[in-house]
Amino acid sequence: MPTPPSHSLATLAPAPARSALVHLHAAGVSLLVDVTDGRSPAVLHWGAALPDLGEQEARGLRLVTTPVRVENTVDAPLRTAILPQAADGWPGRPGIDGGRIDGTAFSPRLITRSLTSSGRDLPLDDSLHDLGATALTIDLEDPDSGLAVQLEIEMLPSGLLRQRARLTNTGQTPYSLRSLTLTLPTPLEADEILDFAGRWGKERTPQRREMTVGMHLRETHKGRTGFDSAYLLHVGRRGFGFRRGEVWAVHTAFSGNHVHLAERTPTGLQVIGGGELLMAGEGLLGPDESYDSPWVYGAWSADGLDTIAHRFHRYLRSRPQHVSTDRPVSLNVWEAVYFDHDRPRLTDLADRAAALGVERYVLDDGWFGSRRDDTSGLGDWVVSPDVWSDGLAPLAEHVTGLGMQFGLWFEPEMVNEDSDVARAHPDWLLTPSAERLPVQSRHQQVLDLTNPAAYAHLRDQMVAVIESAPISYLKWDHNRDLLEPGSRRDGQARAAAHAQTLAAYRLMDELKERFPGLEIESCSSGGGRIDLGVLERTDRVWVSDCIDPLERQQMQRWTAQLIPLELMGCHVASGRSHTTGRLHSLDFRAGTALFGHMGIEWDLAQATEEELTALRAWIEVFQQRRELLFTGDLVRADRSADPQTEESLSVQGVVAADGSEGLFAVASLRRSGVSPRERVRLPGLDPYRAYTVQVLMPGGTPSGWREPAWMADAADGHAPVLSGRALEMVGLAAPLLDAEQLVLLEVTADDGR
Repeated sequence: MPTPPSHSLATLAPAPARSALVHLHAAGVSLLVDVTDGRSPAVLHWGAALPDLGEQEARGLRLVTTPVRVENTVDAPLRTAILPQAADGWPGRPGIDGGRIDGTAFSPRLITRSLTSSGRDLPLDDSLHDLGATALTIDLEDPDSGLAVQLEIEMLPSGLLRQRARLTNTGQTPYSLRSLTLTLPTPLEADEILDFAGRWGKERTPQRREMTVGMHLRETHKGRTGFDSAYLLHVGRRGFGFRRGEVWAVHTAFSGNHVHLAERTPTGLQVIGGGELLMAGEGLLGPDESYDSPWVYGAWSADGLDTIAHRFHRYLRSRPQHVSTDRPVSLNVWEAVYFDHDRPRLTDLADRAAALGVERYVLDDGWFGSRRDDTSGLGDWVVSPDVWSDGLAPLAEHVTGLGMQFGLWFEPEMVNEDSDVARAHPDWLLTPSAERLPVQSRHQQVLDLTNPAAYAHLRDQMVAVIESAPISYLKWDHNRDLLEPGSRRDGQARAAAHAQTLAAYRLMDELKERFPGLEIESCSSGGGRIDLGVLERTDRVWVSDCIDPLERQQMQRWTAQLIPLELMGCHVASGRSHTTGRLHSLDFRAGTALFGHMGIEWDLAQATEEELTALRAWIEVFQQRRELLFTGDLVRADRSADPQTEESLSVQGVVAADGSEGLFAVASLRRSGVSPRERVRLPGLDPYRAYTVQVLMPGGTPSGWREPAWMADAADGHAPVLSGRALEMVGLAAPLLDAEQLVLLEVTADDGR
């Protein structure tokens, strides 16, 4: 007789019934998690709040949301699991993609073993656990595959959801993980995708497309977040805008290689999700070794993209390490002097900046080693005696003596091949093999921070410089992609993008711990490393190396979809843009920079007295209103069916959380084919309160100015009084501005009328 199989049908049967329903909810959002018969957890509902959800209704929802069996598919109803698996019949991208070297354990069947929240066990007795805004931990296991997963799901008070997983190899042989993807369900009515692309100097370019059967997959292979990252992947009801339409969104909070995806199966299920993108061998786990995924955030809105942004902004602002609203106006000297470091000239710039009310002065690239241009010296973090014979302390002390903070540029992760460190330690460079280096980019290679000796050398050099002068701010650059990132060990190079990212995080964390109060800016050729992973340890990002205000109008509008204005570096450029060559008025440049962490990137010695007077006025506007800018809600007016459309007139602003005031920018981006333009609608105000509207022009009347009658009345002290509903639904006649001009509208509640 043949040998019986090692598994009987009894051992292959489902585990005994161990079920539960868990309701997480906050700020008008509900997530209902279902564990049925101990299976991998699925989501029955993610979206509008389910108030007063009782046990009977929750069980009813489990029943009525169970899909019908589709012909010629598996016999069991398909479920939208957080970690989708083929063992449940899921036909799409698996949550865990991997296996053992011999080809086994390729399809795990994870079973829920326990639920915990706030340190207490939740019984798997088919009851409903109503938890509110808190974290839920789910322990899953597949003994046959030798795998265990600890899944953490957290509902934050802002209504933002986040989840991550730890996968542990409980087997006796190595397990090779290729990807771990966490997903959330969306309905088929969410039939339009919005995410982002871009390039250097043109980051955060929105792109829309139809959601169809199959997978919309966005992968980053650059070892950093990238100019062209998906950033936030949204799906929503067709035509959703800033203030309209139901929308779901995900963000993968990781600064290395990563994935965003939206997938619709032919069986009618649809998910969005993300995770890290692992290179060969990066997910190889020995017995008892674990892999931790990054956080994947999810946001839902009933009324458009602004609410998605608000959920992220409120979460970020709630963190204990979040920056103060008293953000200092900065001067960065890069576009003033480039590599030409001359102490008298830089001292003069500091004097001019202080006279304008600037509060932070940042010395950029060129202060160290042989760094007189971008081909040499990068990686040698020793103050150059040729340029700074007395070190940086004299300049830094002069700056702080003027009442300003002093900041310094570093690019810690990169080296020039023409540098002392690269010549002395060629084995400290990331490389695909011991025989060759990756192709240079910006004359740079990458320092292997996973090498303990290289890491310690870099850290110690940075510490020595920071201790040598009163330095309170680091501009942390990262100017090339990590192509072919391999770490050399035992004569071989192994993929190291994952470990390099974690090492960069560790270095930031270590410096922050050593120097309390130190601020770090994530500058990565501009917008190449903007994500919630790096923002766990940095205090602002540099939106783009392009500070042409016309380009910045789009880039800042969409960068703010994820992060609040106080984390966005936005500088007043010189009259002629250094990246595009365009000429712009000071008002357009300063008004654009106002809606962010305002600074200056301009050789002030070349400015006229008239320009300096106007710039001082704009700085004062920022300083007087930064509390509003950095605590209020971002609002962006829908002016067409497609908010991606580059229109002639842009209206966006900030409204105080209590509805008492608002500040709006009306920007003419290009000449309109229709004149006069339509009305300006001011969204986000309390519909039942009365408001007055005043025009602010800190730099004087812009060119091409033609004001409607209501503005003339406001200037005469007879500002119109309108309800918030009227200002949003009816609006105000728009002023006539030349192309690339901007004015501010200040809105104040007038509760006495």
